Amino acid sequence: MIDLTRILSQAHIPELPNPYFGKVRDCYDLPDGTRILISSDRISAFDRILAAIPFKGQVLTQTAKFWFEQTADICPNHVISYPDPNVVIGKRLTILPVEIVVRGYLAGTTGTSVLTLYKQGLRDMYGHTLPDGLRDNQALPAPIITPTSKAFDGGHDEPLTAQDIVSQGLLTQAQWDDVSAKALALFARGQQMAAERGLILVDTKYEFGTDEAGNILLADEIHTPDSSRYWIASGYAAAFDNGTRPPSFDKDVIRAWVAARCDPYKDEIPEIPQEMIAQTAQVYIDAYQMITGQPFTPDTSGTTPLDRIRANLAPWFTR
Repeated sequence: MIDLTRILSQAHIPELPNPYFGKVRDCYDLPDGTRILISSDRISAFDRILAAIPFKGQVLTQTAKFWFEQTADICPNHVISYPDPNVVIGKRLTILPVEIVVRGYLAGTTGTSVLTLYKQGLRDMYGHTLPDGLRDNQALPAPIITPTSKAFDGGHDEPLTAQDIVSQGLLTQAQWDDVSAKALALFARGQQMAAERGLILVDTKYEFGTDEAGNILLADEIHTPDSSRYWIASGYAAAFDNGTRPPSFDKDVIRAWVAARCDPYKDEIPEIPQEMIAQTAQVYIDAYQMITGQPFTPDTSGTTPLDRIRANLAPWFTR
């Protein structure tokens, strides 16, 4: 039974300097050049926070930890240590201004997804040419990178080609060659290991940054349920034959519930039922266990999750 009271809705810690509060993570930049990233339990959609899902932050942090460790031979990453199940101490990087999305299937629902563009009649996209005759959710001839500009100040991501990235000065040719090779190698490792767990890694987002020496490191998260689309392999063939969406970790139950009851971009969000909160928490836990092959052990120490995190981060208060 999931304890619905064990939620980390925010991690505002006054003793830590230079806070940045994102949609899901609360971060602090320390004077020594390290960054504290705390994954809250907030779930975000429609450009707003909908709810807090118990143990979601722990699941995301521990899933990323699993993948960072499994891919360190391909690409170095920003991780220094994990003082708490929800917390990463990482190197502070200069994040590259290009969002790297790798796609292995003709899938997606957003305006920049390859399926959306393909159904609009486009065959040349992101510098790639796709063949005619592909069906929804079909495997692409080979995985492709579909980069977009990183939107700041509320702007929209714009599709890019490799040539655009270099000609616009977003990355040097050497940086693009390095990033693209690393992204495809990371995705290949992810697909291979997912297949061993009965999963299909469909597509994923990577974030890269440079350290003070200009080295490119993997940042943020990797192959988590929030940054990646997974399908359940055993149900894929039947769904593809029927033209239906393959079974997946359906985290969109809350999003769909809210959208059916209001205009989520304008109206006040109605209170989400506790049983739906519990159902979504279980989806995240199940995802962790299937992706990693490890049992999920919730950390219930401390009076509250925030109390536990504060205690574990106390050594950093004076740095």
